This record gives sequence, C-alpha cells and structure tokens, in this order.
Amino acid sequence: MTRFDRLKPTFWEDGPGEAATDDTLAAAERELGVRLPAELAELLRLRDGGTVAAHCDAFPTREPTSWSETHVPFELLNGIASLLDSAYLIGEWDLPERLVLLSGDGPTWIGLDYRRSPVPAVTWFDADFGTELALAPTFREFAEGLVPSASFPLA
Repeated sequence: MTRFDRLKPTFWEDGPGEAATDDTLAAAERELGVRLPAELAELLRLRDGGTVAAHCDAFPTREPTSWSETHVPFELLNGIASLLDSAYLIGEWDLPERLVLLSGDGPTWIGLDYRRSPVPAVTWFDADFGTELALAPTFREFAEGLVPSASFPLA
C-alpha cells in the first residue's frame, strides 16, 4: 500500500462526507480547462472539500515564507465549487494565470500550478508580497508530504 493510499482514508477531519461525482469532476475540468490530478479527484470523491485532519494540516518548506520560517498551513482543501472560483480569485488577488487554487483565503494561497506543464506542481503564493514558492512537483508528492502543524515550534 502506498503512502497516499494510507493517507486517503484519514485525510478529512470528519471522515467522508458528501462526495464529488465523476460527472461534477469532469464538468469542473472542462470549465477550468485542465485535468485535475488523480489523487485530488480521489480525495474529492470521498468528500467534496472541507477541513483536513490535524495529522496533515501543514506542509514543510525549505525556505521561509510570510507565514512561517518552517511551513505553510493546509487546513482546508477546496471543493469543486471553490475550485471553480479560481479564475475570479486570480483576478482579484493579481495571481498568475493557469492556477487552480486548492486552499487559502487571501492574501496567501496554495494552488495547482499549470504554467509549465499539464501535470501541475503545487505552489505557495503570497499576493501581498508578490512571492511564490514551489512546494512539490505533483499533487501526490504534496499530499504525501503533509504533516501536523503541531509538529512545528510556535513562533
């Protein structure tokens, strides 16, 4: 069993809930003009967005960000309706084009970054500072790299 397969059943704080369907995922991909990562689709088929479990609510960084010297938060994964708001939010926050925003509420965001490839990297964006930081080359590597925010010292 892969690390992702072990993560998947415990990913959501409250367990499975109302799930995205294959039809809603396909419609979202058409509207967004991208292919969503298979692992993201698997998580959304369990629950169409919401709070993630405490054991996977942060991603460690090699460089400091405006959030922390050591990590970025990932407390919420957007569902389909929020993913579809990406274009509006990109315009509002002056973010680069070709993103699908996974999490955040401005000015900081974590997004699928399709600027260089049809297989998106996962990137941190800070609209206030105009900075970005590559977190993982794929969504799967991002998901498998999630850790508890409680594992980091308080700043």
